[in-house]
Amino acid sequence: MARIPVEVVERLKTEISVQRLAEARGVAFKKHGTDLIGRCPFHDDKTPSLVVTLTKNLGHCLGACQIGGSVIDWVIKAEGVSFRHAVELLVNDSLPLAASSAPPPKHPTVKKLPTTLARDVMDAKWMIQVIEYSIGCAQRRWYYGRRCP
Repeated sequence: MARIPVEVVERLKTEISVQRLAEARGVAFKKHGTDLIGRCPFHDDKTPSLVVTLTKNLGHCLGACQIGGSVIDWVIKAEGVSFRHAVELLVNDSLPLAASSAPPPKHPTVKKLPTTLARDVMDAKWMIQVIEYSIGCAQRRWYYGRRCP
């Protein structure tokens, strides 16, 4: 796969607001000095712990989850996708940036990328074949008294 150009990533970080992404997930913000604070949507929050710094366009949870970062980090956590998929979602404007009247979804609406579990299963099967072959080879060596093919 081709690398994502640094210019595209930097453009996304400057043009898309963390505040708007958080508001789309149902976060209500209050002004706190030069920053905004609100309840973190990633864990049960009774007091505001999500701080959004408008000058840097960064968010950080000071509560239980300690999530923080740019708009790309926010999409990775909120949608449960990889870095590449998060960039694609932001580039294609696939995320709602306006707060809707419906409550935010409990589960990500975007399908997660396949895990490496399938590859691990194939590796395990291959390893079993190698072990069985080596055990069989040792038995043939003992029986025939010569080197195995």
